[in-house]
Amino acid sequence: MTSLKDFKKELQQLANPTKALSLQRFFKTGIGEYGAGDVFLGITVPLQRKLILAYTHLKLKDLQKLLNSKLHEERLSGLLILVNQYQRAQSSEIQAAIFQFYLKNTQRINNWDLVDLTAPQIVGHYLFTKGPKLLYQLAKSNNLWERRIAIVATHYFIRQKHFAPTLAIATILLNDSEDLIHKACGWMLRELGKRDRATLEKFLFHHYKKIPRTMLRYAIEKFPEKKRKEILAAKF
Repeated sequence: MTSLKDFKKELQQLANPTKALSLQRFFKTGIGEYGAGDVFLGITVPLQRKLILAYTHLKLKDLQKLLNSKLHEERLSGLLILVNQYQRAQSSEIQAAIFQFYLKNTQRINNWDLVDLTAPQIVGHYLFTKGPKLLYQLAKSNNLWERRIAIVATHYFIRQKHFAPTLAIATILLNDSEDLIHKACGWMLRELGKRDRATLEKFLFHHYKKIPRTMLRYAIEKFPEKKRKEILAAKF
């Protein structure tokens, strides 16, 4: 059976130094930036998704080693394996253990792609039947990535046409200082608006004086051009 050592070796063989430099710029890894210190091998997500198919049996102790890695692709691959295990879990107890493992490692889920590719599938799915209270707590965290997990996890709720958690968390995060949070909230509001534009417009109207411009622009991105201009000019 393939091992963690085998996985790391195969991942290293896919490394692309030129792509790595591009990704390190894209994911803001410079001093003082949100991804400061993150190290990339230069491997695309589709290649990682293909590779992990032979390693979905890895134990949580192995996935912990991947999450502890300084290499971005090792952390992401570990998380993608975790999503696969969660979705194929044969019991609610296994899903609960994976959910708790995920929450224990939020400090290592420390870039926006790591959050966006995993939070709805694990955190959103698990809490949909348990209630969103924990998401509200995460939305008030001092940790940027926990706040992003909180709003992005609601994508699962949105798909089930349950919009209240997204609206509540977007409200909590209106005054957030981070542009990455504004973008994530705007993205989730846009997804909500695809299913219920009236509810989105009501939210925007109610919070128009406080909503960050980035959040607003993301939220109305799919609106007709005339409507976008009216909203941006506060004529709605």
